[in-house]
Amino acid sequence: MGRVRLSAVDNLKVILVAWVIGGHALLGYAAVGGWPYDEVNEVTFHPGVETVLAALIGPSGLFFMGTFYFMAGIFTPGSIERKGRQRFIADRLVRLGTPWVVSAVVVWPTFVWIAYNGAGQDVSWWHAFTHRDPFLDSGSLWFVGVLLVFSIAAAFLPPVRERAITTRTVVGMTMLVAGTTFLTRLVFPARSGQVGDLHLWWWPQCLGMFLLGAIGGRKLAERVPDEIYRTCRNVVVATIAALPVAAALFGVLDLAKSAEPFLGGWRWQALALALTEGVLVVAGSLWLIGLAQRRLTGHGPLAEGLARSAYVAFIVQGPILLSLATAMRPLDLPAEVKAPVVGGGAIALAFAIGWVVTSRRGASARSS
Repeated sequence: MGRVRLSAVDNLKVILVAWVIGGHALLGYAAVGGWPYDEVNEVTFHPGVETVLAALIGPSGLFFMGTFYFMAGIFTPGSIERKGRQRFIADRLVRLGTPWVVSAVVVWPTFVWIAYNGAGQDVSWWHAFTHRDPFLDSGSLWFVGVLLVFSIAAAFLPPVRERAITTRTVVGMTMLVAGTTFLTRLVFPARSGQVGDLHLWWWPQCLGMFLLGAIGGRKLAERVPDEIYRTCRNVVVATIAALPVAAALFGVLDLAKSAEPFLGGWRWQALALALTEGVLVVAGSLWLIGLAQRRLTGHGPLAEGLARSAYVAFIVQGPILLSLATAMRPLDLPAEVKAPVVGGGAIALAFAIGWVVTSRRGASARSS
């Protein structure tokens, strides 16, 4: 009998993928940067607008990616056990490795080249490929490259013993993620580049959440205990509410000019950011999946189709975002208009492509 899908997890995955696509669209027009279109953008947000967006949306950027690894960790041990080591690794090499290689070697340099030339910068495709920092930049698909590393490691290491997640577990993982994040960024500052676009400065968060998901197992995907859910919700809400106040008190009102001390090194700002990330990623991931279990349990043809389309949508988002932003470049519109149009269009188009691709794949499987 095939494994039963969990509607709440599927629905949460759809929302997170849409959030990532929309967030990348916003970053393309932000002075603080974080998405390649910011290297050639023709307009940026007004500083006041960017500050408001950072206060409203920015904190989620500290933990949403960790939630993806958390969900992947939940299901990885069962997948290894069900398929066996060799078939599991072969499956991950195809599902994760192939998109990463194609993106890093062909797709991403091509669309970066298009964006640069659309901005009037006459660079060759070869220059776009060889002069990216980091080399072998794969765009948003760095996520699947790192997940491939974690997955193969999990296949060779002894299986993690599944057990109940307690408040002590949550606090312990929070401290572990925060501490290792601070130490890692002494060597690899946040937003630094490494060959292969590995995002090593984010590994403590990603690996910690992957491990926490493996420890909690499928029971955690079915139901986060009420006490932990409520506690995590309160911690996340309190932390997000406190961040704008703290930023104002410490004079962090222009993110582009004030970010550097927070990125790494023996600075209190870097320690504060690492601690904030640790709190938000652990509590936030548990809260999000618990919220989905309690509020996002709907299922049906539309929900199932979107869930089936989400991974393809994640893969194709980069070329779509760069293409739409480049196409809108000649229009004399402010960033406050362009960014949501690019984001909304990219979300719709990415999921539409995912729907078509996965529908055809399903039809082929049924006819074979």
